[in-house]
Amino acid sequence: MSKELIIDATSGDINIALLEDKKLVELTKEKSNLRFSVGDIYLGKVKKLMPGLNAAFVDVGFEKDAFLHYLDLGPQFRSLHKYLDFCFSRKGRPPSFQRFKRERDIDKDGKIVDVVNAGQMVMVQIAKEPISTKGPRLTSEISIAGRNLVLIPFSEKVSVSQKISSSEERNRLRTLVNSIKPTNYGIIVRTVAEKRKVKDLDIELKGLVRKWESAFEACKGVKPPFLFISELNRTSTILRDIMNVSFNSIHVNNETILRELKEYISTIAPEKERIVKSYTGNIPIFEHFGIEKQIKSSFGKTVSFKAGAYLIIEHTEALHVIDVNSGNRSKNVSDQETNAFETNYAAAEEIARQLRLRDMGGIIVIDFIDMKTSDHKQQITERMRKVMENDRAKHSILPLSKFGIMQITRQRVRPEMNINTTEKCPTCLGTGEISPSILFVDKIENQISSILQKHKHKNLTLKVHSYVAAFVTKGLFSLRYRWRQKYKCNIRVMAISSYDFLEYHIYDKNGEEILS
Repeated sequence: MSKELIIDATSGDINIALLEDKKLVELTKEKSNLRFSVGDIYLGKVKKLMPGLNAAFVDVGFEKDAFLHYLDLGPQFRSLHKYLDFCFSRKGRPPSFQRFKRERDIDKDGKIVDVVNAGQMVMVQIAKEPISTKGPRLTSEISIAGRNLVLIPFSEKVSVSQKISSSEERNRLRTLVNSIKPTNYGIIVRTVAEKRKVKDLDIELKGLVRKWESAFEACKGVKPPFLFISELNRTSTILRDIMNVSFNSIHVNNETILRELKEYISTIAPEKERIVKSYTGNIPIFEHFGIEKQIKSSFGKTVSFKAGAYLIIEHTEALHVIDVNSGNRSKNVSDQETNAFETNYAAAEEIARQLRLRDMGGIIVIDFIDMKTSDHKQQITERMRKVMENDRAKHSILPLSKFGIMQITRQRVRPEMNINTTEKCPTCLGTGEISPSILFVDKIENQISSILQKHKHKNLTLKVHSYVAAFVTKGLFSLRYRWRQKYKCNIRVMAISSYDFLEYHIYDKNGEEILS
């Protein structure tokens, strides 16, 4: 399976699309001013204890206080708090982390009022971004993720990803990491570390340790809320988590991000640096790679997937509901059981794609078409588990019930991706009033004429909807040809399918939009 990453960077945000075999499977939109990314570590202040919830609300700078449950404190919460106090109470360099004597673990069945006080400064990590009206979800069990390893301060445990199938390889990695692991640190070995040499792991481990320990030197005298360690931006985080041998190209339309990506990749996988490519085409990058069309067809309430079959996707505050429908496909198959099975089998793959694409989390209820044979039901359950193997979010899948209902829980760490695929009415543009559509091309020509009267441009680019572009350029003596002859200007017409039907923009030879 080939993987491509397409990055569309504008002044306001960064849009990242992941393609698997040319099919859009993940889409993220990162605002340039985004705050509270999952993985960020903050120094916060406990605002209020809630004994009934066995939790605390912590101020980390968000408009609503963040939520910290007792079970998310981590067993070494006392050690972390003690070391933090030492760093802020002593002058000069922080005490040696590796010589620090740890406190005993907190009771896993204890109460938050026994270990946390109102007004106390605590170190916390964002576990979930703010969603809806809720503030961020926090944890005090700190972890710092790298490409191959995850560093866990105040722990001694070494664990290896169970996704590495070979027991010999898991034992090899565990032995290697134990030989290079500093005192007072635990390590999780990630799946991508398979077959890595000890030199590579040692270099990364030292970098993670340096990142953690140097942060204490930089926070002298600060007051909460304070960003202690920032997670990588979303672009680099996606690269770190998903890049593997099948990741064969990254296309980006921004030179600054291009340099950052090359620098980052050169540190984690120098042999893959050549896959980062600059996109300089005139057509928008998402348009060029067919992503805009996939976005239009993949979001919304109804999603078609095979031979007339479609999904209905509904969202509520508590859960998501997906209904599988055979549509016109049922007319082509005489056996109802076979039709139901084949439709459900194809639907499983599209559902798995939709969960990743929209980043749907929480409880998902799927209403498959009813099937009578238990063997078919079992195959659908196995198919669902198979197609969700590539989903990085933690998830759990229950077998089909006797009513054809499947329940899935999927980790939710950030708001669901929701894109409105509807467009303005092509005749009224949302006003409810109709203007003569036959005059639309006259409107375009009038603006071209106005522009050329003010500025003597020799080249213009007109970007319009695909249908309008076809109308303007059709025939030997097309409208475009007549405009060229009339205004003595080379007018290029570019079709942009993501535009509203009657939307248009005019650009000069430098690609700058000309406003009338």
